[in-house]
Amino acid sequence: MDRFQAMTVFARVVEAGSFSGAARLLNMGQPSVSKIIAQLEAHLGTILLLRSTHGLAPTDAGQRYYERIVRVLEDAMEADSLARGSDRELTGHLRIALPTTFGRLHLIPRLGEFTARYPKLALDVQMDDRRVDLIAEGIDMALRIGRPEETSVVGRRLAWGHRSLLASPAYLEQTTMPTCPEDLKNHRMILYSQARQIRTTFTKGEETQDVSLHPDLCLSAAEGIRAAVLSGQGMTVAADWMFAPELISGEVQRCLPDWSLPPVELWLLLPAGRMVSAKVRAMADFFAERVQPSLGLEN
Repeated sequence: MDRFQAMTVFARVVEAGSFSGAARLLNMGQPSVSKIIAQLEAHLGTILLLRSTHGLAPTDAGQRYYERIVRVLEDAMEADSLARGSDRELTGHLRIALPTTFGRLHLIPRLGEFTARYPKLALDVQMDDRRVDLIAEGIDMALRIGRPEETSVVGRRLAWGHRSLLASPAYLEQTTMPTCPEDLKNHRMILYSQARQIRTTFTKGEETQDVSLHPDLCLSAAEGIRAAVLSGQGMTVAADWMFAPELISGEVQRCLPDWSLPPVELWLLLPAGRMVSAKVRAMADFFAERVQPSLGLEN
């Protein structure tokens, strides 16, 4: 049995949902497709496909096998492209994980430029604020705010950006503008955390102040923090890029502008043990070229 051919045939059967559909895609006879799948199941010692009222569907083992071999097949296609020197003809799929707000504001609006460059490359973008398990969820690359802690990924810092104390004019009209970090104990704080308090350091010249922030409202998603701040419910400590449009329009303003906060880091993450593919390099290059400059992030 030609294992590479068998994997290709199995992937096409899963995608087509039938032996006949896969046969048409592969320009093969249906009996040959059925025979190859039977040989593959015998080789693996497990059932990969089940018949249903809608055609063929992978078993749990078949689905796991499909998700793995798709990567093998795409890597092989990419290797062929690299050998031919045709980087611009990237094909297959690229599965990316992004923080929701970052992706919505800064990457998704520009993806049309990327897909125009690589029209044969399909993108699957997962937008989620949680720490996605790259290996378990089949992610090729992820952008993450903050330094990674898990050992199952490798990463490099793409850039870092400023954080600020931010509030809307609607909130500031209800209270007094803080003049020093200690004043924050008198303000409603909206924070991205479930902790009862967060310690952070404000710096002005040679002076530093460590402040414990006690949140009045904790939210697990950046979109929630944006909505709460914009509706005048309090102030927050956040990366400037999170409110980039509103900082330009004046819907949000910086408080304590003479004081600085520790910067926020943006990391590119890959599953550990995997080589950087041309698809990932292309997306990382696109980010550096088109997205990073618009955020004011620094290397």
